[in-house]
Amino acid sequence: MRIDKFLWSVRVFKTRSLATAAIREDKVFIGGVLIKPSREVKPGEEVSVRRNGVTREWEVLDMPKSRVGASIVDHYIKEVTSQAELEKMETMRMERRMAPKMKGRPTKRNRRDWKKWTE
Repeated sequence: MRIDKFLWSVRVFKTRSLATAAIREDKVFIGGVLIKPSREVKPGEEVSVRRNGVTREWEVLDMPKSRVGASIVDHYIKEVTSQAELEKMETMRMERRMAPKMKGRPTKRNRRDWKKWTE
């Protein structure tokens, strides 16, 4: 199965075109090697995807026939991302939640709050 179709099938990417775009932007690796969207993926290979400064890794267990439900994705891939990367991802998620929400141009008060938050 093509890697772009596989990543879409196991719900790593929302659409196949997003998967293809990520591969073309050199953000997807198999065994540490850059690939093309047409590269065939086989069980036992390790796929890495770099998004938002975090590299997530999965081991391919089996090939789905088509897009699978979120509840059975674990039958096809196994997460092998390092603990450091998972912690980095969680830290980034928490920072996004805590960042002040603003609409339009910031006011003087917003800038002060932003300065307090960044220090």
